[in-house]
Amino acid sequence: MSITLESYLSLVPIEFRKDKKNYIVEDLATGEFYEMPEICIEAIKLIENGRMIGEIEDNLKKRFPNEEVDLLDFAQQLLDMDLIDVIDGEKVEKKEIEKESLGFLWISPKVGKFFFNRFSLLIYVGLFIVNLSMLIAKPSLLPNYQDVFISDVMVLNLLTFMGVTFFLVLVHEFGHILAMRAYNLPTKLGVGHRLLLVVLETDMTSVWRLPAKDRNVLYMAGMCFDTAILFIALISKLVFPNSSGIFLSLFTLAAYDVFVRIVYQCCVYMKTDLYYVFENVSGVHNLMENAQQMIRKRLPFLKSPLQKDEIFIGEKRIVFTYSIFYFIGVTVTLALMTIFYIPVLLHAAKLTLPKLLEPPSSFAFWDAVLFSSQSVVFLSLLMYSWRKKYAKKQM
Repeated sequence: MSITLESYLSLVPIEFRKDKKNYIVEDLATGEFYEMPEICIEAIKLIENGRMIGEIEDNLKKRFPNEEVDLLDFAQQLLDMDLIDVIDGEKVEKKEIEKESLGFLWISPKVGKFFFNRFSLLIYVGLFIVNLSMLIAKPSLLPNYQDVFISDVMVLNLLTFMGVTFFLVLVHEFGHILAMRAYNLPTKLGVGHRLLLVVLETDMTSVWRLPAKDRNVLYMAGMCFDTAILFIALISKLVFPNSSGIFLSLFTLAAYDVFVRIVYQCCVYMKTDLYYVFENVSGVHNLMENAQQMIRKRLPFLKSPLQKDEIFIGEKRIVFTYSIFYFIGVTVTLALMTIFYIPVLLHAAKLTLPKLLEPPSSFAFWDAVLFSSQSVVFLSLLMYSWRKKYAKKQM
């Protein structure tokens, strides 16, 4: 089934809305979103009005004399995106794609608005300023890698760290979920990974239904909850500096985990929450891919022979600015690894390896064995994940 200049097309049900610079097109059947410039939207309007492809092309060439107009190419793109339903009266055959079901509809938007409204946002900003002030005024509150080791029993340290981290990540993601529900949007919770970290991820696809000015609240919602948790943890350390036992140890560990995660958000070369804020404020979508493209272009040894320049006109300055933050993010990651992650691993090895020399009948020996076994399993799964990802890229 081919498309010619004499063809008439019919599209699947779609909606489009004006964004900062271009338009966001939503496929109502699949829930997919696409960014398109104004000329494409005008072409879609004419297609929906039953105009012939060749007639549409002539019309747009007159209206957009400075644009390159190729309706056959555009029609093929629409076909590739499964947005064409009928070509010249003949139904287009395509794979049946089941729209992914999103949930959390049982959470009332009123609950979401309780946590995310104008007043609460001012509270989160205030807490961020207070946290920063406490860390500057009292450097002893700054997290240290030794905060992870709350016990001499390594297995207990690992299990506690995993449990606290999982709980706090869940709190972070529920910030996003509640913010989504505040705008009566559906969502779901899934599992992903960032470099060496396994992470939970909130599906925020439907955020594109909102105006750009409202999206930042949803992107920053997780960090808002992180800020509140960090405030509680720092206040606990400040009020009970000499307290002993599990109470202060858990809050100290929580402060370490949340502090590292907030700093990690600055690694905008990955798609962190702050990356999406940067992307939304600039109005340039696919910012990371465009920046990687620009970096490869400027560094010949990274350039791909198949690389194409797809950066929209007027966006190069923004992409260049982001590419600077891209490199800063890499530096921040190296700093996090050097200050927080690597020392934890080295200290764990320092505490564990001598225990392996203890008699097999001792508790210390089996503590070291169990801890080492868990570490090997984790590293094996991580290596498998990376190998699988690399193999997929080679296909």
